[in-house]
Amino acid sequence: MSGAPASGARDNDRVMDHAKSAPRDTSALPAGHPLVTGRTTDAPLIQALRARQTATRPVWFMRQAGRSLPEYRRARGTIPMLDACLNPELAAELTLQPVRRHHTDAAILFSDIMVPIALAGVGVTIEAGIGPVVDSPVRTAHDVVRLPHLDPEALAPVVAAVRLAVRELGSTPLIGFAGAPYTLASYLVEGGPSRDQLRTRAMMHADPAAWHALAAWTAAVSAAFLRAQILAGASAVQLFDSWVGGLSRADYRRFVQEHSAAVFGGVADLGVPRVHFGLGTAELLVDMAEAGADAMGVDHRLGLDEANERLCGRYPLQGNIDPALLFAGERALAAHAREVMAAGAQAPAHVVNLGHGVPPDTDPGVLTWLVDLVHAEPPAGG
Repeated sequence: MSGAPASGARDNDRVMDHAKSAPRDTSALPAGHPLVTGRTTDAPLIQALRARQTATRPVWFMRQAGRSLPEYRRARGTIPMLDACLNPELAAELTLQPVRRHHTDAAILFSDIMVPIALAGVGVTIEAGIGPVVDSPVRTAHDVVRLPHLDPEALAPVVAAVRLAVRELGSTPLIGFAGAPYTLASYLVEGGPSRDQLRTRAMMHADPAAWHALAAWTAAVSAAFLRAQILAGASAVQLFDSWVGGLSRADYRRFVQEHSAAVFGGVADLGVPRVHFGLGTAELLVDMAEAGADAMGVDHRLGLDEANERLCGRYPLQGNIDPALLFAGERALAAHAREVMAAGAQAPAHVVNLGHGVPPDTDPGVLTWLVDLVHAEPPAGG
């Protein structure tokens, strides 16, 4: 029978076509970059994100430099979050602490997705127990036009923090990160955290031109933020889309995908591995992959074996231990972690992580124990 291919067939074709085109050339990086000098080229994390099997599974944790570490609490004290992120020496120290304690296979820069928004000149604070709070929400076309331009020079504290951390990390890669356009735009529209993003979704449909202008602005900010981190020494990057799981596939493709693609495209010439992660995004996984990532993060709601099947076995996967199991005792956590690793072994490569960030009241000893468990497991196919 003739006619258009089924949706699943179109998804498969798009995933395969994109995966074949993923860039690997790092010649545009500075001469002293760890991927150019070879310091991090053979690191398990980098190899896995480039779809190569490794002798041990790499593992790191989202939000690993967080309130679960007593040394973090001592070092940061009462310093406000944004101030801590923009103090290069402190940010570098907080970046390094989890690697020292847990022996993870990567560090992730201590920062916040709202940092480039604040550095652009948008009034924003990060309130304890609440999250980012925007002084003047952006809800009209006029509000969007008034958004300031991000001066690359404003990113100097971030660049300095990356350089300090990379200098100390040696062969351990640093992961840079940014918030995805939808999540950043939703904070700007809502004025703060919102589980439903009602105003954001209403704006998409009520004034698509204003929405696309806003999403293009956040995409440009995120791309500049990622690019600065990479050029300063980050060996991989991750784009976080914390709130996008509330969208339908149709709305994602119509209003969001091109803007996430613009972020990935903004750093594609640098050739570092790019990871895409979102919460509650099982039904968006193929569309998010199509936006341009080299590897996909998966939260704990979808098994990695099923994620691999949806992605046609073309993408390295990252994840996806349920953070709740950190409180379930060693026996339950070990069994769950091994199930996750068995499911992840079906993908081209697997980076072990949580399905979301480390909860602040996690016992740090549990994380160290989990890293040891992951490293002790036989390699996939071994």
